[in-house]
Amino acid sequence: MVKSQIISTPPNVPDEWFKPKSKELGKAESVVRPSLSYWKDAWRRLRKNKLAMVGLIFLILLALLAIFGPVFSPYSVTGTDYPNQNKAPSLAHWFGTDEAGRDVFTRTWYGARISLFVGVMAALIDFFIGVIYGGISGYKGGRADAVMMRIIEVLYGLPHLLVVILLMVVMGPSLTTIIVALTVTGWVGMARIVRGQVLQIKNYEFVTASKSFGAKTPRIIRKNLLPNTMGPIIVQMTLTVPSAIFAEAFLSFLGLGIQAPYASWGVMASDALPVILSGHWWRLFFPAFFISLTMFAFNVLGDGLQDALDPKLRR
Repeated sequence: MVKSQIISTPPNVPDEWFKPKSKELGKAESVVRPSLSYWKDAWRRLRKNKLAMVGLIFLILLALLAIFGPVFSPYSVTGTDYPNQNKAPSLAHWFGTDEAGRDVFTRTWYGARISLFVGVMAALIDFFIGVIYGGISGYKGGRADAVMMRIIEVLYGLPHLLVVILLMVVMGPSLTTIIVALTVTGWVGMARIVRGQVLQIKNYEFVTASKSFGAKTPRIIRKNLLPNTMGPIIVQMTLTVPSAIFAEAFLSFLGLGIQAPYASWGVMASDALPVILSGHWWRLFFPAFFISLTMFAFNVLGDGLQDALDPKLRR
């Protein structure tokens, strides 16, 4: 027969060790990390991307200078001052002057206003047309989706630059014509991205729940599908703007865009090209520099937004 052993408390252990610890209800149920929404978490991750933040700050400063630079400048955008033609950069004219004596600094910011306006308007039009078209195509599916996608494939197969140049020749060079020409087929890429996102999301449980409650198709697309596809849409818009800016500069460089005496970066580069060998380097340098820097800023911002809005990288 095995004798039971009685385990006794060691004599040196204080009694306080065996008293139940008091528990505060508020601290027990508190969350260590504060709750962050999707957009707040995306902004937090975007701020950690230094290159993307530099691009964002540059674009904000560029927009402010484009809006207020020509307003507070003492020089006219279209006026002529032939005694001061082709002056090198100085304290009076920071970016020098052109062949008509016009201040290049003032015309650079006026050109930034035109270029940014064209880029933003082209991106917004692509957004509205592409989101509506792609959302309906992806949500409806079946024969409607097949027909709508065949139309997109036909438009996607057309040479974009050739279509733009033909429209510019038929309609005549103007700011409105540039925007129309850039958006005739420019929305196709946005529509394809939205369609692909909607095809993935439309079978989720919250969409099925909305259908069971009798929600109509426009409401489901507006309330359930689009908010969950805004990440790729925003990234695509940040990449559309520099493409439109470069296209406008290219068309203006060919003489199919903004007409003199008004300024855009493409017009300024086109006017400066014949005299670049004469030593008037500043006339081509500044518009080309800001075109390159603006496109770089939009691209690094788009890359940063792509990482910040990716739900797979959320912690």
